[in-house]
Amino acid sequence: MNSSIIQLKEIAQKSTKTIIGLMSGTSLDGLDIALCEVQGAGQSTEVTLKKFITKLYTAQNKKRLNAISSINETSMEEVCLLHSWLGNYHGKLVNEALREWDIAPSDIDCIASHGQTIYHLPKIQHRQEGMPNSTLQIGDSDHIARTTGILTIGDFRQKHTAAGGEGAPMVSFVDRLLYTHHTENRVLLNIGGIANFTYLPARNNNQSETITTDTGPGNTLIDMATQQYFAKEYDKDGAIAKRGTVNRKALNALKADPYFKKPLPKTTGPELFNLTWVDRLLYKAGVADIDPENLVATLSRLTAETITDSIKKVLDEQQPAIYISGGGIHNPVVYNWITELLPSCSTSSFENIGFNPDAKEAVIFAILANETLSGKGFSLDANNPDSPTINFGKISFPT
Repeated sequence: MNSSIIQLKEIAQKSTKTIIGLMSGTSLDGLDIALCEVQGAGQSTEVTLKKFITKLYTAQNKKRLNAISSINETSMEEVCLLHSWLGNYHGKLVNEALREWDIAPSDIDCIASHGQTIYHLPKIQHRQEGMPNSTLQIGDSDHIARTTGILTIGDFRQKHTAAGGEGAPMVSFVDRLLYTHHTENRVLLNIGGIANFTYLPARNNNQSETITTDTGPGNTLIDMATQQYFAKEYDKDGAIAKRGTVNRKALNALKADPYFKKPLPKTTGPELFNLTWVDRLLYKAGVADIDPENLVATLSRLTAETITDSIKKVLDEQQPAIYISGGGIHNPVVYNWITELLPSCSTSSFENIGFNPDAKEAVIFAILANETLSGKGFSLDANNPDSPTINFGKISFPT
């Protein structure tokens, strides 16, 4: 038997694994690296976050990735080059983190790499007859495996689209496995570049169904406006939004986009929600000359209202507890508006039921990798236990 297959079998048979989860979101700010201890598989899965760090991208590297991300036309030469380059780069960042933590690569059973999404294209966006849902991530897992010497699992979203899904959000498979409560209805809200949530009815709630969906822009439009008009990476502590005033006419024009009227679940990305989209709708509504501070405030309110509008669609008489993760948890303006718009729900950090909310998505992929290695896979339909199961990810050997 091939020695790599023997190694794979030995890792898969471990009752406890040390797995590094990697996540780089649409904000392109850096690579989240989560060192996890994962026990068991399936319903017996338990995870402990041992270490976490975000390795920030340099301005030059962020510029290179921005040049090929979420745009209709780009250089195929750059896409090809950066697919391999980013795999090497992520591998080097993992090696750097391990040195800082004084942990040997041989102590790691595998790496779970999300990659960098450069284009997300579900059917509801491309609307081309006969064409499937599609999504594309770069950061080749073979390069990560070779650079680190660690077995790597990547391309998680591809299996979802191959099975008929939209390739996002992926969190639901782990959310329902680990965080469904016996008596508490929960919403696990992640505010990244794009916002998404998983609604988890309590086990004793037979009236509601699990649902996972994107809601629309999370941080992406706020970040883009802040970068363009204030030369800052993001609106730290919501300071710019606090100085501004929400322009209700502009907000209504943005909320009139057909995406927000589409039924749940649905996915989206910066391919739709970008400043070109904002400029087009505001020009059409006659508010193109909005003050930059007011624009940031309006986009922040857009995030809060579209999140809460979507959550309200799944609420029943038993109001859920909302646990928030992702970068948006650090924006008090958005956070407070969400709380105000959902007064019957308790709102708090995901840390109250899990771990560091910034690490959640990286940990998600570590658990997906663990299930690929040792589990029976995830049911495609959370509300139908008899639906087909799938395992996520492609395995890259270091040799």
